[in-house]
Amino acid sequence: MDGFNLYYGAVKGTPYKWLDLQRYFTLLRQHDDIQAIKYFTAEIVGPGLVRQQAFLAALATKPLVEIILGRFKRKKVRCAYTQCASPATPARFFDVPEEKRTDVNIAVTMLDDAYQNRCDVFVVVSGDSDLVPAVRMIRHRFPEKRVIVYVPAQVPQRGQAVELRTAANDNRTLPLNLLRHAQLPPQIPDGAGGFIQKPAGW
Repeated sequence: MDGFNLYYGAVKGTPYKWLDLQRYFTLLRQHDDIQAIKYFTAEIVGPGLVRQQAFLAALATKPLVEIILGRFKRKKVRCAYTQCASPATPARFFDVPEEKRTDVNIAVTMLDDAYQNRCDVFVVVSGDSDLVPAVRMIRHRFPEKRVIVYVPAQVPQRGQAVELRTAANDNRTLPLNLLRHAQLPPQIPDGAGGFIQKPAGW
């Protein structure tokens, strides 16, 4: 599962950010024997990091959830607005954070799981076309396995993801109505005598 796709496609702007992924997928795939829920993300840069760290710590208490981290790398981007540069002034560049490795981590992990025969069905939560080659390779090498794509989308434009949907055996839009039924408790024991607190505003 692509954590940033999930956040921006399903939970941003809602009161359901404190999401219990294990509970959610138990509701979503009620007839499956779920072996693992793999959550791919990267630690963000900025004031939201403390909230994200609390969420990752809460997810880590769930026995089926595995967190796989990429990273952010800063890169220089040229300003695209005409006001940023003119014949009399040089072009302006800005440092921006760019998420790295998440798509590669998802693809490599899926292929490894297929070759290790760890599952019969892959449930991919993303709308990112960068995953298309991995999905096609699994279907080619392991035709007995199924790949099901759920695209997180609050708006139809974001949910198109035509390439990834077409590459999979089956595709759906991630059901948002289940989010409110799969929320973590406000306080979660951290296993060391303390508690993980739900962030304010979540």
